[in-house]
Amino acid sequence: MDAEPPGKIGRYGRAGLNAISGAIPFVGGFLSAAAGVWGEAEQERVNSMLRQWIQMLEDELREKGKTITEVLARLDMADNATAERVESEEYQTILKKTFRNWSSIDSEGKRQKIRNILVNSAATRLASDDVVKLFVDWITMYSDFHFEVIGEIYRQIGITRGRVWRNLGRPAVREDSAEADLFRMLIRDLSMGGVIRQHRETDYSGNFLKTSPRQPPRGQASRTMESSFDDEKGYELTELGKQFVHYAMTEITPRITFRDDE
Repeated sequence: MDAEPPGKIGRYGRAGLNAISGAIPFVGGFLSAAAGVWGEAEQERVNSMLRQWIQMLEDELREKGKTITEVLARLDMADNATAERVESEEYQTILKKTFRNWSSIDSEGKRQKIRNILVNSAATRLASDDVVKLFVDWITMYSDFHFEVIGEIYRQIGITRGRVWRNLGRPAVREDSAEADLFRMLIRDLSMGGVIRQHRETDYSGNFLKTSPRQPPRGQASRTMESSFDDEKGYELTELGKQFVHYAMTEITPRITFRDDE
């Protein structure tokens, strides 16, 4: 790429200035005023920053376009119920919420989960729209590490924290390490967020049964606190967590195949 002439706003800079000025009116006034006081070095620095910001916006727009295309490729738009759902105000609200939070979609795995949520919320109505919006929030709130833990608990009901850690291929670490603190915090996030819980027995009506704490024999009580990688207490997904797996981590096969570069 040829360098822009020093002291002048080049074609990329002009395009960026025009786009930003048109979208955000007060920015145009600021740039017009600043052009009279910026020197050559300042203008070139602005040119460089504009190129980076424009590229960032282009990348974001490309990802959004790819996501919408992949959603449409998986939906049966010949089905009246699906078509009406996609055109509904409720679904458009979910779509707008998704794209408002796009800056938090910082990995390909998260982008795919957002795509799955949009597909499944159009094709099925297992969860209410309020719950679907919550799932969108979870994508922005939690990290890929959180979702790996959710996947392990989904695959094995009653799995312990220690087993989750080992199944993910994580090395053994000390209890006072940063890694142990991170894992403990992650489990707490998911528990407080209503995604997972410790395994509980229920009666025929679905009521949770109380459990009596086990008392160790006198003189045999442990002197250490419960491990972050405990191998006794099992975990399971809540009903919200199960629906999240269905909506965000279950992929529908595309009905239309295409290449990204076409």
